[in-house]
Amino acid sequence: MNMQQLMAQAQKMQRELQKAKDALAEKEFTVNKAGAVTVTVKGDKTVQKIDIDKDALEDKEMVEEMIVMALNELYEQIDEENDAIEEKLAGRGGLGF
Repeated sequence: MNMQQLMAQAQKMQRELQKAKDALAEKEFTVNKAGAVTVTVKGDKTVQKIDIDKDALEDKEMVEEMIVMALNELYEQIDEENDAIEEKLAGRGGLGF
């Protein structure tokens, strides 16, 4: 493979990676904690919605803890999906993009 073909392949992989990351940024991830708190976050890690069951509002500390736990779980899911995208594309081309 000559240098021009290698550069073309690298550019194609970069476009595919960007397309996959754009799709991930728009994807919504949702976690529910004990039926009391539901949090939805987009793949770009922007919080879209936090729903708190009215019965859970009696325990402020529990609700706060559940929100933190839900956000951490969501961010981990997003990071894992992002890593899988990068590994998939890197494995196909072997260029490490």
